[in-house]
This record gives sequence, C-alpha cells and structure tokens, in this order.
Amino acid sequence: MNKKKLYAGYLMNETAASRAAKAVLTGADGVFLLDRSADDAGHDAFMGQARILARQADAPILSGGRVKRLEDVKKYLYAGSTGVFLDGSSEGNTAMVREASDRFGKDRIWLYADDAETLRLLPELAGEGLFGAVIDTEKIDIEKTPVPEAFQGEVMLTSPADPEAVLKRCRLSCSGVVVLQHEGTAGETDFMALKAQLTEAGVAVARLETDITWDQIKKDAAGLLTVVVQDYRTNDVLMVAWMNEEAFRKTLETGRMTYWSRSRKELWLKGETSGHFQFVKSLTLDCDSDTLLAKVFQVGAACHTGSRSCFFNRIAAREGSHKNPHQVFEDVYNVILDRKAHPKEGSYTNYLFDKGIDKILKKVGEEATEIVIAAKNPDPEEVKYEISDFLYHVMVLMAERGVTWDDITQELANR
Repeated sequence: MNKKKLYAGYLMNETAASRAAKAVLTGADGVFLLDRSADDAGHDAFMGQARILARQADAPILSGGRVKRLEDVKKYLYAGSTGVFLDGSSEGNTAMVREASDRFGKDRIWLYADDAETLRLLPELAGEGLFGAVIDTEKIDIEKTPVPEAFQGEVMLTSPADPEAVLKRCRLSCSGVVVLQHEGTAGETDFMALKAQLTEAGVAVARLETDITWDQIKKDAAGLLTVVVQDYRTNDVLMVAWMNEEAFRKTLETGRMTYWSRSRKELWLKGETSGHFQFVKSLTLDCDSDTLLAKVFQVGAACHTGSRSCFFNRIAAREGSHKNPHQVFEDVYNVILDRKAHPKEGSYTNYLFDKGIDKILKKVGEEATEIVIAAKNPDPEEVKYEISDFLYHVMVLMAERGVTWDDITQELANR
C-alpha cells in the first residue's frame, strides 16, 4: 500500500526556516516553500532562509515561485532544495521543463498548478521530463477537475492545516498532501499527532512502525531495555538510558525519545524540562535483542551537566593517528585556526594570513595547477602530495573567510 506523504507548506518569511525545521522533527516528511517575494531583495532573503532550513532539516525540500529561467532553477537547488516547481501560469514551461530535467535530473522538476488549463498540460509536460505537480486545491476543485489519468507523475495536494481538511485530501488520488502552515495561526501542526489521526481513520502514512513486539525484546531483571543513544550525523555516543514497555510505545508514537527513569520511577520524555529533545532517526536492536541503538537528532545537550555527550571523562587512551577522514580535516583545520588566533614566529600559515586574501588565493590557484600537472604523470604519489597541498591551502582560505568543514559537508549533502 502506498503511504501518503505529508509536507509542511510555508510562504517563506524570516521565521519560516526554524518553523519548518521543527515541523520535520515532529514528523513532516518534507517541506514545501513558496517564494512570493516582490523584488530581488526579497528573493535573496528567501534563498538565505532556504539555505538555513537545508542545514537544519534532514528532509526533502520542494521550493519555487520565482522561476523565470534555467539559472533560477539552479539557485533553488544550490540553496538546498531537492526539487523545484515552475509556475503553472508561466509561458515557455514546455521548453523549461525539458531543459531543466536534462540538466538537473528528471526527479527534480515539478509544476505548481493553480488552474484547470495547467492540469490539462500535465501529461504533455511529463513527456518532457516533469516529475510531479503540486495542485492548489483552493483554486482547483480536484473532485470536479481531476488530474488527467495519463499523468503518472507524483501529485501533491495543498490543504489547510485542519485535520478534517487534510483527511479529505488524503482520501483523494495523490501521493501526498502539503499541509499549509500560516503565520499567526494558533500553534504549528504536530505531524506525528496528525499521522496518528490519519492512521486511525484508515489512511496509510509514513510513521515509526516496527514488526518487533515488546515481548520479543529481552529485558534485564527489572524488565527494562538498555538504550544506547547516538547522534545520527556524527555517530557520537550521547548517553545510555532505559525503557519500559510504555516508554518504548511512546517513543514510536511521538517520534521523541522517551525513557523510564530508574531513580524517579517514572516515565521520562527527554527534553520535556530542558527543551533538549531527542528526535528519532532510527531504532536498531542488537544481535541478542537486549540492547537498542537509537540514532537521534539531538537538540542542545544530551547530558544533564550541559555537555553535548555524557561521555567526556576519558580515563585511558592510546596515541595513534586518526583514520576518520572528517576528523583528520577537522584537526588540520583547527591547527590553522589556532595559528590565526595565536601567531607563531616562522609559521608558513601565519605568513599566508599576514600577506592576506590575495596571497592565499594565488597559492590556491597555483596548487590547483600543480594537481593538473601531477595527474599527467604516471606516479600516483605525486597526485596525492599535490592534492594534500591544495587542501591545506583551501583550509587556510576557509579559515580566512570563516567557512567550516561542517559548512562544506552540509552543502555537499544538500546537493
């Protein structure tokens, strides 16, 4: 059975990025961003908010509203969108769909349809590479004017945040619903709660579900399950806690890590007091079915001391070189930052900083050329050396301009 997707829909403003990120954490399957800016300044502000959202929310982002040329599609994609929708009323959509799908991929291009004529054109545009359509149900009565059967692409229907309206849209033929979130309304949609309501009404939606029952899990003598909690992005171990059956069920229902406090003898929703919630990304049992590995999005600190992780008291260690590539890059980058903050006489890094941005850029260009020359030679060792030299100079440039490896890796992940 195909499960309906629920996207949180926003008219972008200065608060939409944080609101949309929260919607993803509370169960939204994706985010729909409509750019209705009146001028270039407003459009640039939209792009800035979209980039912030892409860093905060690990979910598909569908955006558009000011696509007039192919370059506009690229801007939305580079801001972190996984899909871009064209305005259904725009002329030249046929050529734009063809060119955009050829250049950026046939799963990236959508259409925003707000009139019956646009619906009629969907099969033709699908032949040019259109992947899906978002139907504005405030302007189109989808029951009276249905999507042509010949169109086999994805169809998302807009809907007010009212649960009954969402349920009505979900029962129509589509792959999902954009639940519109309006500024100034009382509260935001809790998508996990909405999905529970839809499930009860017989609508299949994406939820945290498992075929494993509590009885199949091995508990300790007190009837509790040990839970090891990891940051889903870094794999850092954050904490260890315990669950009883009710905590296990609540975690699945709400998408927020809920435990049993052995000291207080009560259910414990992590973050209920501090605001440092843990949102579930995955739950995995070990080979003996007696320990649960929870990968989470951690808000703030996991430890009651204020530390990100509870594991900070190192009691023994052996020296050795780091093999984790990200850690190696971070270590070198941190040395460069330290040189910038605490200059050291005779340091080549400080020489570059002293000479300024033009010198740093000149060295980056020279090292890039050295890679090209080395790649023409048969010895791979020379290429390794030149690439390493290039990366060092790029890191000096990053430190000079305030760019971090987290910024870079997030940007690559968004693409």
